[in-house]
Amino acid sequence: MDISFAGKRALVTGAGKGFGRATALALARCGAKVTAVTRSQADLHSLLQECASITPVCVDLADWGATEAALQDVGPIDLLVNNAAIATLQPFLEVTPDKFDQSFDVNVKAVLHVSQMVGRGMVARGSGGSIVNVSSQASQRALREHAVYCASKAALDMLTKVMALELGPHQIRVNSVNPTVVMTDMGRLVWGDPEKSKTMMSRIPLGRFAEVEDVVNSILFLLSDKSSMTSGVSLPVDGGFLAC
Repeated sequence: MDISFAGKRALVTGAGKGFGRATALALARCGAKVTAVTRSQADLHSLLQECASITPVCVDLADWGATEAALQDVGPIDLLVNNAAIATLQPFLEVTPDKFDQSFDVNVKAVLHVSQMVGRGMVARGSGGSIVNVSSQASQRALREHAVYCASKAALDMLTKVMALELGPHQIRVNSVNPTVVMTDMGRLVWGDPEKSKTMMSRIPLGRFAEVEDVVNSILFLLSDKSSMTSGVSLPVDGGFLAC
């Protein structure tokens, strides 16, 4: 299935590493003019070495004022991927207020803020658009030591639905992708040990974790006109984990 984003402008947050970076590069290959947002200048530099056409923005999305200043002049955006997220693992009885606030600031509030900025422009132009929020299977299943992360992703799934409800009349579609463990460099580091991964793996009917391209392909589909009647859904990319 060929997908072209020629003539479209895309913004990807958390674009420095993992499938955020891979999504930014894939969108550029599909013809989109891409703005890549991350808090690491080094990651942006290496991304530009790989694709010079990408427009870099370095900002900590947890900082509302800095985000407002950094993104106010990015111009019209047709496609938005809210990928930036953090995961700080703490046992439930040891969750601290600073880690709670940090997680919700990035995983929920920043998505709200960036989507407001982009969405207002989409509504004003009247040309529609597509937004994909990167969530997780953790939004729908309890995982040990993931109390705050699970809660933030559950909040993101509901935010996705409300966005779809309110932006739909403007022909703006909003969906989420909900991956299982993804074999990014970090994923391989954390889950590469078979002893550690066997419990999680045993709950996935397909018997494997997701690769980066599995998530990227799902994001591209939801951004594209191939999914023009799909909005307000949370799309599992989990090998059947949530079905069991």
